[in-house]
Amino acid sequence: MCGIVGSISTKTNIIPILLDGLKTLEYRGYDSAGLSYIKDGNLTINKVKGRVKDLEKNIKKDAFSNIGIAHTRWATHGKVNEINAHPHHVGKITIVHNGIIENFNKLKHKLEDKGYKFKSESDTEIATGLLDYYYNKYQSIDKAIQKFIKKVDGSYAICLILDNEDAIYVIKKDSPLIIGKGKDENYIASDVPAILKYTKNYYILEDYEYGKVTNEKITIYDKDGNIIKKELKEYQGSTRTSDKGIYEHYMLKEIMEQNTTIRKTIDPYISSINDLLKLPDLTKYERIDIIACGTAMYAGLAAKYLFEEYTNTKCEVFLASEYRYQNNFLNDKVLSIFISQSGETADTLAALKKVKENKCDSLGIVNVKESSIARNIDKVLYTEAGTEIAVASTKAYTAQVALLSTLILAHAYRKQIFKEEKIIKILEEFKNIDQILKPILENTDLYKKIADEIYEKNDIFYIGRGLDYALAMEGALKLKEISYIHSEAYAAGELKHGTISLITQGTPVFASATNKKINSKTISNLKEVISRGAKCYLITDEDFKDNSIQLIKIKKVSMFLKPILTVIPYQLIAYYTAKLKGCDIDKPRNLAKSVTVE
Repeated sequence: MCGIVGSISTKTNIIPILLDGLKTLEYRGYDSAGLSYIKDGNLTINKVKGRVKDLEKNIKKDAFSNIGIAHTRWATHGKVNEINAHPHHVGKITIVHNGIIENFNKLKHKLEDKGYKFKSESDTEIATGLLDYYYNKYQSIDKAIQKFIKKVDGSYAICLILDNEDAIYVIKKDSPLIIGKGKDENYIASDVPAILKYTKNYYILEDYEYGKVTNEKITIYDKDGNIIKKELKEYQGSTRTSDKGIYEHYMLKEIMEQNTTIRKTIDPYISSINDLLKLPDLTKYERIDIIACGTAMYAGLAAKYLFEEYTNTKCEVFLASEYRYQNNFLNDKVLSIFISQSGETADTLAALKKVKENKCDSLGIVNVKESSIARNIDKVLYTEAGTEIAVASTKAYTAQVALLSTLILAHAYRKQIFKEEKIIKILEEFKNIDQILKPILENTDLYKKIADEIYEKNDIFYIGRGLDYALAMEGALKLKEISYIHSEAYAAGELKHGTISLITQGTPVFASATNKKINSKTISNLKEVISRGAKCYLITDEDFKDNSIQLIKIKKVSMFLKPILTVIPYQLIAYYTAKLKGCDIDKPRNLAKSVTVE
């Protein structure tokens, strides 16, 4: 994985189209890039370890072709190098591939017995060899693809060209792939933004489907070779390419625009109680399961606290990668909520399939319209965060939390736990989110000062209780993602059960204390680490004075807004720390924006 682009045209040079598409997909994260094209029957392959700009330098200025495929790779099988980079070529077949071929070792041995020799460590090269073997055996690419689908275990979005044919073939299972329709030229991509400069019209491939794309025609088949009639979609979002504007990094831009993205997400529900009640009615459910990965899972943990504390509804939060392999005790009184920025997260999508197999209700919190989760879930609520380009999620997280908070508020009202006056007061807070967030976003001098104090540290700890513990996890994740400093979150009350042994002189410890009922307990835990040499930082809405603790003050608001206010200082401290360390903030090492493999 990570990004696929393909194009075929009557007259246009597709090489700039491929490079432009790869650049558009750079936000997903990758470690190598490659491109192949055919000119006058001759195949050319260019591959580099590094960025798309390095690939571009490798391509001749006068290079011209009407057919080609390209890829950015996030390493799974094999080291980061040119040999393992895509495209892979075996015999007459060249492919780029997102996903993982799980039975590649078994297939490799069988192909080696047939005389095939492989150069790379990649599972993709094995897939290429298998397609070439079947193509030679049946003298038909259609038969080869149909046999491939039956023999391969795992996930794949494959874009394929033959040495001797002016067509691109595509195959799809569990990894997203679309075909864009243009005039006298067509396109393939793993994500819509890659082709929006050229067309807004596209077909979505479903699992076990494959297609043949020429410059004039698009034909899509089922796994048995029967032609499928597909709806031609039209992209409804903005086609404007996002830019950093006045900001040095996309991450900083996305942090600073959170007041706008939050408002855009929740505006349809906060004008009045009647608007709030447009959100789904959850009163029939006895338990809420939230399933997600990474930052989205931490948004779910914040929601768990609010569900249980303010609606008296049992809520469980699961890592999607674990949920799919365990006994989930599902029934018609359980609602499963799936949270995903991309809507393509592989483990979350697999968990959704499991819930669907059990015929249980599901609700999605998703940022990307027409994504796999959005299309397959019972009901979807969209976060209107726009394209999030920085790999480390910020505005998508707060949009998820804001939407979940309003959903929970509606649930509390329907259950008659909150009176109308209290609901109206909280809705007013949401309406004033711009003014509430403004001083937090503008407190940059303090965040830079803290970053300067911690950026050379090796270990940093985050603690909290209840909701603050959930926020500590997201704070620690942001720091480790982009600064590469070892940072861990712990429940504050668990410090004495082993973790406090890690505190040494000068160890930074971050905490938030936003729940009046238990704030004093968290402060006591900070005193414990201070007495052992820790340097402490506290995010709080209380009027608390202590010279031994660096305070980061936020406005006193309802608990429905506190997760948003509290996490923003964590985001900005992580950003300025990574900047001091000279890290690649928007594209952290080893990370991909959309994790479409297990």
